[in-house]
Amino acid sequence: MYGAIIGDIVGSRFEFGNCRRKDFSLFSPECRFTDDTVMTLAVAQALMTDGDFTAAMQRLGRKYPNAGYGGMFLRWLMAAHPRPYGSWGNGSAMRVGPCGMMARSLEEALDLAERSAAVSHDHPEGIRGAMAVAAAVYLAKTGSSREDIREYTEAHFYPLDRTLDEIRPGYGFDSSCRGSVPQAIQAFLESADFEDAVRNAISLGGDSDTIAAIAGSIAWPFYSRTEGPTARMRSIRAEAAAYLPDDLRSIAEKFASRFDA
Repeated sequence: MYGAIIGDIVGSRFEFGNCRRKDFSLFSPECRFTDDTVMTLAVAQALMTDGDFTAAMQRLGRKYPNAGYGGMFLRWLMAAHPRPYGSWGNGSAMRVGPCGMMARSLEEALDLAERSAAVSHDHPEGIRGAMAVAAAVYLAKTGSSREDIREYTEAHFYPLDRTLDEIRPGYGFDSSCRGSVPQAIQAFLESADFEDAVRNAISLGGDSDTIAAIAGSIAWPFYSRTEGPTARMRSIRAEAAAYLPDDLRSIAEKFASRFDA
């Protein structure tokens, strides 16, 4: 889950001013947490309490109404009786990492992903994006190789038949699951370490904070399992945590202590 938060904060300053290279400072005064972090933590909170995704999202989202939500989702957050609105946007995918981290089986990861998505993003593509990311996170934390994750994603969700160098030149802002989830997964697949996955994602341009949040959510458990986590990962995590107010940091630390290692 911390991988998603880090990706969001690092990518936040590039969302509307893309950086199509990898040689940038990870953190700056322009960085901030966005709706990606708030909703990821809302999902984490729901999973640790009563499983009511709608209530948790509304409770935390209303506390941070200026985090950068899309117009339709913001109306959903503020509604007295919120209903799903057929969204295929990547909001379902950027918040789903905790489902993959908490799940005790791949089937549970997919079920939690569908449930967390469907409260707002009930279009088949919105659910598909969430399930693809949750599956990748679960596989990453439980010992699967990059090739295993690639093969599962291609068999069940999206083709991953273009390299980052092939994607980058013609890629623009795309907030759909179809137009950002496979790109984020590819950013992870071509990475050398956690930091490289985030840099890969941002180098594509487009919806930078969300693509980096998705790539980071997969890369964190993968590299935590295979490498440590390393001192560099711990340092990046501490820097990102400093951008969070106390209540959000508390949720992140509680979930991390139980599921995120």
